[in-house]
Amino acid sequence: MELSIIIPVYNEATTLPECLKRVEAVDLDREIILVDDGSTDGTTDYLKALPATDHRIVLFHDRNRGKGAAITTALPHASGEYIVIQDGDLEYDPQDLKTLLEEARRNHPIVYGSRVLGGDPISYLSFYLGGRFLSWLTNRLYGSSITDEPTCYKLFRRDVLLDMNLKARGFNFCPEVTAIALRRGYSIREIPISYLPRSKKEGKKISWRTGLGAIYTLLKYRLKRKV
Repeated sequence: MELSIIIPVYNEATTLPECLKRVEAVDLDREIILVDDGSTDGTTDYLKALPATDHRIVLFHDRNRGKGAAITTALPHASGEYIVIQDGDLEYDPQDLKTLLEEARRNHPIVYGSRVLGGDPISYLSFYLGGRFLSWLTNRLYGSSITDEPTCYKLFRRDVLLDMNLKARGFNFCPEVTAIALRRGYSIREIPISYLPRSKKEGKKISWRTGLGAIYTLLKYRLKRKV
């Protein structure tokens, strides 16, 4: 298996069926690992009713533990040479996964899909500015030059990701994995991706607390003596 696609899901009953359809339509040697993170809106019932296939694994949390916890649950089941994160909404185009994987094959162990390089349509100015600030802070702290630290599309060579011993339970997965990668001397390759932002009314879950948590995580890992 070349690519493991991890989809952490929490209350995405309205978008997950179409998202999964689009992911499964991507022509790649891949497996899909879905983790229901204690959904309460019917997502769990939808996932339990999915027919079994050789290339799809469905796992369940008995309560909401956070995006990072869902990814951690999925990792032991991932058999692909590369692992990528896919949200269960419709903001990202799974066809971009092919380009991410092509770039990884060019000897790039970590590849991020950048919404900024892809044009970055803005749903809320606060989200846009928050993302740009986190990218700026990452670059100042770690000497990097990335444009989109909080992007969902983060692809890793499997051995690199599994060696990180991730601790984040919630949305802090993104800054944690970025900080560890940069502290260990990896170069993060970015390529442009398409992006269709959704509104809070449509189910967007991040808030100003997410941003504060990301800042704390970036600072924490910069000050750690060893990662």
